[in-house]
Amino acid sequence: MSASIAALFRHPIKGFTPQVVDSARLEVGRAFPGDRLYAVEEGPCGFDPAAPAFIPKQRFAVLAKIAEVAKARTVYDEVGVLIATAPGAADFEARLDDDAGKTAFAAWLTALLGDAAQGPLRVVDGAGHRFLDHPEGHVSIVNLASVRDLEARLGRPVDRLRFRANLYVEGWPAWAENDWTGREMVLGEARARVFQPITRCAAPGVDPLTAERDIDVTGALHRFYGHMLCGIYVQVTEAGTVARGNGAHIVPL
Repeated sequence: MSASIAALFRHPIKGFTPQVVDSARLEVGRAFPGDRLYAVEEGPCGFDPAAPAFIPKQRFAVLAKIAEVAKARTVYDEVGVLIATAPGAADFEARLDDDAGKTAFAAWLTALLGDAAQGPLRVVDGAGHRFLDHPEGHVSIVNLASVRDLEARLGRPVDRLRFRANLYVEGWPAWAENDWTGREMVLGEARARVFQPITRCAAPGVDPLTAERDIDVTGALHRFYGHMLCGIYVQVTEAGTVARGNGAHIVPL
């Protein structure tokens, strides 16, 4: 079963704006390059950079909790500079690899979110650790045919970016990916093993353009299909480069 990679994205700050990339080098046992490097805790989250460990997303300022996070448009460059914009807010620019820059961004975001953020905000740096939604979900992939099938059932468009994946694939049958746990996959020059399907939370219910919680995606998935899955996590087993247009296929049994 063959298909191709339609788009690649990294999410430098957990919960914030995806950034498109043309290609990426996948490494064995590692997360997607440049993905979830930082997170914004909402109240103390317990993360210890000296002993980094998985922290549930509920302790961070993410779309699943705070739809207003989507108001911020963030761009993080390769040298550590963050640029953030939002309607009605002054433009922001600072280095996130600097403590003063982290503090300044937390203050800018606090003003933007207002009462939507219930706890004090602080930018946390993984320093090599990644703030993933699942500790073993290294690279996320969404099947665009599945998204289109959901669109058809809902009778309205569903922006693929609601699902915050690293790779979006064109050419697989809708929902075929739900049965691939443990299967081997070729992605461009890399190989990976399917870890498990992704169980969806409230985050895809937020429109990434309007910051409104306008679709009950998890409810729709359960109602139409009897599950709350959309996408898969994979773990890289053989390093290699992946690029837009590369093949993406399951290794035959």
